[in-house]
Amino acid sequence: MSRTQPKAEAPEEPRLEQVRGGSYAWVQPDGGWGLSNAGVVVGGSESLLVDTLFDLAHTRRMLEATAVLTEQAPIRHVVNTHGNGDHWFGNELVSPEASIVAAQGSVEDMHAVGPRTVQELVSAPGAVGDYGRAIFGRYDFTGITPRYPDHAFTGEHVVSVGGTEVLLVDVGPAHTRGDTVVYCERDRVVYTGDIMFAGGTPIMWEGPVQNWVAACRRILDLGADLAVPGHGPVSAVSRIREMVDYLEFVRDETVPRFEAGMTSLEAATDIDLGSFSGWPEAERLAVNVATVYRELTTETEPPSGPELFGCMAALLGTTKE
Repeated sequence: MSRTQPKAEAPEEPRLEQVRGGSYAWVQPDGGWGLSNAGVVVGGSESLLVDTLFDLAHTRRMLEATAVLTEQAPIRHVVNTHGNGDHWFGNELVSPEASIVAAQGSVEDMHAVGPRTVQELVSAPGAVGDYGRAIFGRYDFTGITPRYPDHAFTGEHVVSVGGTEVLLVDVGPAHTRGDTVVYCERDRVVYTGDIMFAGGTPIMWEGPVQNWVAACRRILDLGADLAVPGHGPVSAVSRIREMVDYLEFVRDETVPRFEAGMTSLEAATDIDLGSFSGWPEAERLAVNVATVYRELTTETEPPSGPELFGCMAALLGTTKE
C-alpha cells in the first residue's frame, strides 16, 4: 500500500479564519509540503504576524487578505516560528517598520538553509530533484532576498501588541534547532509552528524525540483551547497528543531495528505504520528514523538535505502500489 494519500483534485482555497477574539489564522489547505499556516494577533492599534510563507507570491496573497485586519492595526511585530523556509522566506514583504523576532536556533537554521539552497534542491538531477520538484514545484524561489530576524531570543520572550501580551516560548530543538510557540492568553489561542501537524505526518529534522514530546506537553500546559498548527486546520489543542503518539511509535519501532543492525533506510522500509499509514507525506518516516538513529549513535552532524530528501524519495518508491 502506498504511504501517501492522493491529493484532492480541487483543493480548497487558502482562507482567513477568526480563531477567537483578536486571534486569526491564514490557513492553506491541504497543509502539505510548503503549505504552511500564518497567524495575526490584533492588539489595540497594532498587530503581530506569526510567520510568512514559502515564496513571495504566497506571502503576498496572505498579506493582501489579512489587510482587512492590518490596515487599521498595522503589523509591528513578526515572529518566525522556526527556520524552515515555508515560515520565513516571505519576510522581505513585511513592512520595514515591523520588528522580526525568532529563537536563536531558528536564526542559525535560516542562515544555514536559504532560498538558494531550496532552489538547488528542485534543480538537482536524478531522483532527488524529481522528488523536490514533485513536492515544491508550485513555488518560485527565485528573486527572494532573505530578510533575517532583527532580534533573537532564548527561553521565553514576551511581546506587547498594543497592550496585549503575547508569550513566545522556544521549545526546541525538536522539529528544528529552534521551535517557537506563540501564545495569546487573552484569546487562549496558541500558534504551534511545526510542533503540531494537524492531520499530516510530522518531520523531525533535529530531534531528539523526547524534546518534541516535552514541547507538546509544554503546549498543553499553557492553558490554550485552540491551536493554529504549522500545517493543517485549526484544531483543539488536545489534538497535539497525536504528535506524541506518532513520535513515540517511531522511536519504539526504530530502536530494535537499530539494535538488529539494519541501516536507517532499511528500518524505515521495514516499519509498518499501522494506524498512521493513512497520514499524508508518510515517507517523512525516513527522516524521522534517521534522526532517531543519530540519537542512538550520538552523532552530532545530520545527513545533508539532499541525502534526506533522497531517502524519502527512495522510501516512497519502495512503497508505491
